[in-house]
Amino acid sequence: MSTPNKVVLAYSGGLDTSIILKWLQIEYGCEVVTFTADLGQGEELQPARKKAVLLGIKPQNIYIEDLREEFVRDFVFPMFRANALYEGLYLLGTSIARPLISKRLVEIASESGADAVAHGATGKGNDQVRFELAAYALNPEIKVIAPWREWNLSSRTKLLDFAQENQIPIEKDKRGEAPFSVDANLLHTSSEGKVLEDPAVEAPNYVYQRTVDPEDAPDKAEFIEVGFKAGDAISINGEALTPALLLARLNKFGGAHGIGRLDLVEGRFVGMKSRGIYETPGGTILMEAHRGIEQITIDRGAAHLKDELMPKYAELIYNGFWFSPEREMLQALIDKSQEFVTGTVRLKLYKGSVSTVARWSDYSLYSEMHVTFEDDSGAYDQKDAAGFIKLNALRLKLLASRQRRLN
Repeated sequence: MSTPNKVVLAYSGGLDTSIILKWLQIEYGCEVVTFTADLGQGEELQPARKKAVLLGIKPQNIYIEDLREEFVRDFVFPMFRANALYEGLYLLGTSIARPLISKRLVEIASESGADAVAHGATGKGNDQVRFELAAYALNPEIKVIAPWREWNLSSRTKLLDFAQENQIPIEKDKRGEAPFSVDANLLHTSSEGKVLEDPAVEAPNYVYQRTVDPEDAPDKAEFIEVGFKAGDAISINGEALTPALLLARLNKFGGAHGIGRLDLVEGRFVGMKSRGIYETPGGTILMEAHRGIEQITIDRGAAHLKDELMPKYAELIYNGFWFSPEREMLQALIDKSQEFVTGTVRLKLYKGSVSTVARWSDYSLYSEMHVTFEDDSGAYDQKDAAGFIKLNALRLKLLASRQRRLN
């Protein structure tokens, strides 16, 4: 790869990306632009600006952007229309944030005249794949720099030594081994590494940051109502909220009741298995609520087809193919299925669990007249079931007859 003239770095302001910033300046002698995205990680981002200035970045080359609404509206909500779960459990909180960060990296590169982007993902993880596939899908000519695959700073000690040599401020708690690594955004927190690396050992309770221990959650259940329009949540308890505010509110409800904890050993796209602790309080509530409203508004055939396609859709997001044509094709199908997914769901929150207890919609397909055990006034003729069963049994009877002949 030719030497870049200007690089846009996905920058958190933490030790690793600050080291990357300085390394880019030294290794390539290039101008660096920093991009810090507010995705609802719950941290003050202005220190990242001060750190970038301290490391010699021009003020006009420092981008700090609040992307919370775009994140939930254009990435989280479309994913939740599909009820997407990776390996049956993971709500894809880290995976779904990467395409948005990559999108802005490429856009800022174009705006600032940069010819390369850089990220701080390691060579062992999924994020390197997600960042780079998204970047190339949006700009096939862009250069991507992944320092963790290039440099020789292969240990925490070497990183700290590099920081000291180049006068990069080191927070006191970074001088020792960090107990675990955390990634966070408005949808979830993800913790992995160090004390979590042995899947045979229960995660210590201090790992959890957004949820109380379910055993310590309130002894009294709480009930909330979530309103939907065309598959997206639009209100809580009758109050209309923007996508980001709605998810933040659900996070508070879920966190208070210990909802959304997950201890998962997952199969990474790069081949290895990894143990992670995830907290998705609002997302877990949202998933249950969305399932609840779909139960009465989506036809059986459409619902079952969605469920068949969902694992593939989830895998595409997990593996970094958000901007692929196959994901977009599936999204069009999923979005079509949500045309009448409008109504309200009442949920019960209690000690780590969330369950649907009621749901109603002007577009409901539920017909009490057809399912009642009382007089249905001729809405359904039970005698029709006999022919239905006979036709469906025909091939099974023929198969059984053949088997009898062979025996």
